[in-house]
Amino acid sequence: MPATRCFVIGNPIRHSRSPVIHGHWLAEHGIDGSYERIQVAPEHVPAFLDRLRAGEFAGGNVTVPNKEVVMPLLDSVSDTARRIGAVNTLWVADGRLHGDNTDAYGFLAHLDASAPGWDGRVRSALVLGAGGAAKAVAHGLAARGLERIVIVNRGPERAIELAAAVGPAAEARPLAEAAALVGESGLIVNTTSLGMRGQPPLELDLAALVPGRIVYDIVYVPLETQLLAQARALGGVPVDGLGMLLHQAVPGFARWFGVRPAVTPALRALLEADLPRS
Repeated sequence: MPATRCFVIGNPIRHSRSPVIHGHWLAEHGIDGSYERIQVAPEHVPAFLDRLRAGEFAGGNVTVPNKEVVMPLLDSVSDTARRIGAVNTLWVADGRLHGDNTDAYGFLAHLDASAPGWDGRVRSALVLGAGGAAKAVAHGLAARGLERIVIVNRGPERAIELAAAVGPAAEARPLAEAAALVGESGLIVNTTSLGMRGQPPLELDLAALVPGRIVYDIVYVPLETQLLAQARALGGVPVDGLGMLLHQAVPGFARWFGVRPAVTPALRALLEADLPRS
């Protein structure tokens, strides 16, 4: 029986750490398979999907800028992916090409592991940003039953659009009100790239943060952003973005290779060692 081949496609793609994650699990479980980076520009996505349909691969992941490009080309898209408006996981079943989005799952799974029972005490969340990651986060929080999800973004139109899509628990507020909303938020999530290495800093004053409240930054380069360092100093509970990357990979691996892997300290250490140091 030939080895099972899987992939991650994007443009550019060499920065992706998904092969490190899946390669670790393949070795851990002794599976005859592979997971490779493949650079695919948006205009070449249809031709690549033909290769997937033809059986060259069992499935794979999709990253920027192709998460939206693939959606209309698939035979079936999960309700989660439709709500978020993007697909990051592909597979073939019964001759049909399917797509899902595991970003909300990864976000919530890491939050559950980092702050057990959080959803029993958090009622209000402040979400910074209104892009693709914010969509996954906001929809995930709504699914957990939060009473209030406040979305702030530099462009107010996108925040208003996202709040409307999420439902009655969500509302859009001006970015200028973010600092004032900190004190009433049980969870604060940065879904933007601000604070990432090579990007401008995220300028949010957490002075009003109540000790014990959770601050989650999906950025993981650096692993502890200025936002998380500020939260730690004020007695908050900092949650970094690396765990989201690890957990979102679990459902895809389970579907392609038939084994549900675990996110372990050893895997996290492997990824941390692979992160840029400067």
